[in-house]
Amino acid sequence: MQTHFSPSQLADPATAASESNIRKCVHCGFCTATCPTYVLLGDELDSPRGRIYLIKDMLENERVPDAELVKHVDRCLSCLSCVTTCPSGVNYAQLIDHARAYIEERYRRPWHDRFFRALLAAVLPRPALFRTALRLLPAVRPFVRLLSGMPRLAPLSAMLALAPSQLPRASSVRKRDAQHTRGRVLMLKGCAEAVLKPQYRDAASRVLNRLGYDVAFADEERCCGALVQHMGREHDALAAARRNVDAWHKEMVADDVAAIIVTASGCGTMVKDYGHLLRDDPAYAGKAAACAALARDINEFLAEQDFPALVIEPAARGLAVAYHPACSLQHGQKLGDVPGKLLRSAGFDVRIPAESHLCCGSAGSYNILQPEIAGRLAARKAAHICQLGAPVVATGNVGCAVQIGKASGLPVVHVVELLDWASGGPAPLGFSGITTMKGQS
Repeated sequence: MQTHFSPSQLADPATAASESNIRKCVHCGFCTATCPTYVLLGDELDSPRGRIYLIKDMLENERVPDAELVKHVDRCLSCLSCVTTCPSGVNYAQLIDHARAYIEERYRRPWHDRFFRALLAAVLPRPALFRTALRLLPAVRPFVRLLSGMPRLAPLSAMLALAPSQLPRASSVRKRDAQHTRGRVLMLKGCAEAVLKPQYRDAASRVLNRLGYDVAFADEERCCGALVQHMGREHDALAAARRNVDAWHKEMVADDVAAIIVTASGCGTMVKDYGHLLRDDPAYAGKAAACAALARDINEFLAEQDFPALVIEPAARGLAVAYHPACSLQHGQKLGDVPGKLLRSAGFDVRIPAESHLCCGSAGSYNILQPEIAGRLAARKAAHICQLGAPVVATGNVGCAVQIGKASGLPVVHVVELLDWASGGPAPLGFSGITTMKGQS
């Protein structure tokens, strides 16, 4: 795509990177077939190619964004299916993040939009605050139902719909265990996952211990920054990245670290990008690149180990499992069928739904800020999954688990929970009655 940026504009590293990505786009349109919003809405401006045109015009002419442009950029899920499809190597992730940061700086949103975005940015990255908010939601539920017809309150209604009826017990963050001598890994404590699905981290820790790895946690590590990054809050995202890099680097200096393990694939995609995000910060560029190089999704790390040697005869060997590939795993981290292969090696009957490349609609806070589109995508995904006849769904990201669980009514577990079970651990939470369905289809 031809561009006309001035030399002074290209002096800005972010603009120069965006210009390079825009020029790589050859208008082929392959991305439209795999873009969830284009598939649903059929609007060229809700396709990656259309958004690139809008972003090019905005950046080249240094326009103040208007409501129409912001609407189409906001509708992007950042699922990155277009990146997998693109034959020209357009790094759409970097381009859309730059556009969102530009919009955040120059566009004044309506008050209700500003309020909900600020609320999410303040609450979701802080586990203690998030847990308290979820406990208070039942008290406001009756009032929200009275106002459910008001479009401006749609995000609040979406929050209530997605909120769990009961929170699981928080897991304990364990320190070093000297009996595991094969090596030491750091594990991301996370934010939303730590509140909604703490059992994921517990299952991962047990499997890693069986492989001989000591699991440690960096005390000062917090939210990875993905949530605020996707809302255009670049300053907050970079602050989160620097804080985590400092926390992990301190641990890396104190002792060898084999990997930084992440159980939420959306967070993993963000952490693996720390080197790029902090590339222009001389105080952090080297440390960030080192941390990003060590980052591994739990599935990715187990695939690098001799995990199949751990497998014993599980209670439901041959159990049919519908596997939903999270966008952040298949498109963001390019892990392909790694989780499916692990499940098959553990004896599960893995079934992949139709349109597995399309997003379920969770996408961080997307299912709260864009509930109508997210709901349609969730219903579409759930219909394909239910057609498989499997009694349980496995995925690799907490947002997908919540979204698909609500839409399908099926128990949704993390892949590592099944791997833990297959290697001698407890059955995943919510598996009451599932173990009697061995091999059913």
